[in-house]
Amino acid sequence: MQLETIKDNRNSPVKYAVLIALFVLPLVIYLLSASGEELFNLLPQLTKDVSNLEEFEDLEGNNVSLDNKITILGFFGDTPESKKGNALNLNEKIYKRNYKFDDFQFVILISEEGKDQAIELRNKIEAYTSTEKWIFAVGSKDAISNVFNSLKTDMSLSPNYSTPYVFIIDKEQILRGRENDEDNGLMYGYNSADIAEISNKMVADVKVILAEYRRALKKYNSDRK
Repeated sequence: MQLETIKDNRNSPVKYAVLIALFVLPLVIYLLSASGEELFNLLPQLTKDVSNLEEFEDLEGNNVSLDNKITILGFFGDTPESKKGNALNLNEKIYKRNYKFDDFQFVILISEEGKDQAIELRNKIEAYTSTEKWIFAVGSKDAISNVFNSLKTDMSLSPNYSTPYVFIIDKEQILRGRENDEDNGLMYGYNSADIAEISNKMVADVKVILAEYRRALKKYNSDRK
C-alpha cells in the first residue's frame, strides 16, 4: 500500500506542473520574445518629404531643422499663449518622458506676431521642466502654411495659423501616424487639447517610434562589431 502511494505521488499533477514551470515556461517565454523581435510593429508612414524648416529660426536666431531628429511638430501661429493648456498637456504626457532621448525634439511653428507670447509660454513651461528641446520656430505666415500643407492631411490651419493638432515626424522627414485607428480611421495628428487622446494614443505611438530607432541603433552598433 505504501509503495502504491509513493508511485501515485511520483505521477501526480503537481509534479508535472512543477516540471513545466521549471523547464517549459522559460523556453516558451524565450521563443515569444524572439518572435516579438521579428514581428515588431512600426508606426505607419503617411506622408513623405515633409518640408524642412530652412525659413525658420528659433527664438535666439538659430537655424531649425527636421534632419535626423524625431520631431513633435506643432503650429501655434500668431497666438501661442492661447495654446498654453495644449502645451502643458504635451509637456506632461510626451516631452517630460522622452526629451532625454538624444534625437528627440519639440518644434512649434509661430509667426513674428507670436514671438513675445512664445517667450512667455516657454518661461511657463520651464517652471515644470527643462525646455532645451522645446523649440519655438519663428517664420512668415506663408512659410507656416507651406510646412503645414506639405503634411498633406485632411485638416486646415485656423485664421491665426494655428491648430490644436501635433504631428510625429521621423528622421527622414516622414509623417507618421495611424492608418486604421479604431476611433478616427486615418489619423494624421493628435489633438493636444484632448488629454485622453494624448494619453491613450500619442503616448503609445511615440513609444513605438522611439523603440524603432533604438532598435535600429542597436542593430547598427552590433553590425559594426
